Amino acid sequence: MTYCVAVSVDAGMVFCSDSLTNAGVDQVSTYSKMHRFSVEGEKCFVILSAGNLATTQATIARIKSDIKKDSADNLLTMSNVEDAADYIGDISCEQQEKRAVEGKNFEASFIIGGQVKGNEQEIILVYPEGNHITSSPDTPYLQIGESKYGKPILDRILTPELNLDTSAMCALVSMDSTMRSNLSVGPPIELLMYKADSLHLDEPYRFESDSDFLRDLKRSWDERLKEAFRQMPPMTWAKNWDKSDRGQSGA
Repeated sequence: MTYCVAVSVDAGMVFCSDSLTNAGVDQVSTYSKMHRFSVEGEKCFVILSAGNLATTQATIARIKSDIKKDSADNLLTMSNVEDAADYIGDISCEQQEKRAVEGKNFEASFIIGGQVKGNEQEIILVYPEGNHITSSPDTPYLQIGESKYGKPILDRILTPELNLDTSAMCALVSMDSTMRSNLSVGPPIELLMYKADSLHLDEPYRFESDSDFLRDLKRSWDERLKEAFRQMPPMTWAKNWDKSDRGQSGA
């Protein structure tokens, strides 16, 4: 299983992905699910992948091949992120059809985020069918893979006005929550921060399983959650609130 999340706020974008592909007892393998493509100062794209590994690898390989061959239609000739999403969706569907076997699932999903000079930054989720959706001011993030465990913190914290550092921390806490509840999601964790309008992609942060930063993050988040629970009002207060509400409604 996989978990990837992309966040788009006014200050820029954050991309976070795990790298675990097989969490069996006898074998654990890793494969980067974050892929970067750019023309410095002109355009940049980040692709996150989830789903059937054969399909995702073949799709990314085709994207790289088209760029290397300087094909008329390749990722780096796309004039905006939506065109890039259509391009990825077409390749993904083609690869799924090649591998189609009755009773087997070769579906894959992708998130592409980026910016082309003269356009606004954007993140888009590409479904296995090739169609796609984008984020919104009310929901400034997109997820693929094992999304349910990491969603609550994103809903509670993320707003378009949030700065990049806080957005990145939120993405990491979302990843930590997912790893805690699903052992098939795990390190190495990759995190990339993109500053709006920079048209430049830095190397992503990479956190291994023995990362001191990840360990401190988990410890700090756990302690603060427990402290928040300790400060919640006691259940005995509920009777007083309920009585007060009934009294007011019956007046």
